[in-house]
Amino acid sequence: QVQLVESGGGLVQAGGSLRLSCAASGPTFSSYTMGWFRQAPGKEREFVTAIRWSSGTTYYADSVKGRFTISRDNAKNTLYLQMNSLTPEDTAVYYCAATTIGPSVSAGRYMYWGQGTQVTVSS
Repeated sequence: QVQLVESGGGLVQAGGSLRLSCAASGPTFSSYTMGWFRQAPGKEREFVTAIRWSSGTTYYADSVKGRFTISRDNAKNTLYLQMNSLTPEDTAVYYCAATTIGPSVSAGRYMYWGQGTQVTVSS
């Protein structure tokens, strides 16, 4: 059984940075794609970024390209999301997710989810 636990959220001023972590447990993740999604109040959950665990190939939403960086630590089975130049529009609950299907921007294609961590960016 795959378990994902996010941490690192918080309150930050616009222009600041945060790093989110997602500790993954379960099987080996070499065949998985791991992703980050976010959901703001009253909005649908949206794709932020994803990474193929084995190859490290990354994918980004246009809204975060150049500001956010996804990475993983194979030894620690941990996924990271480095967020720079944050704006109030980045305020949301951020979720870590995993899928064996392959990279996708669709939340419905991810089988496993963490509980989410709140990121609030003040202006």
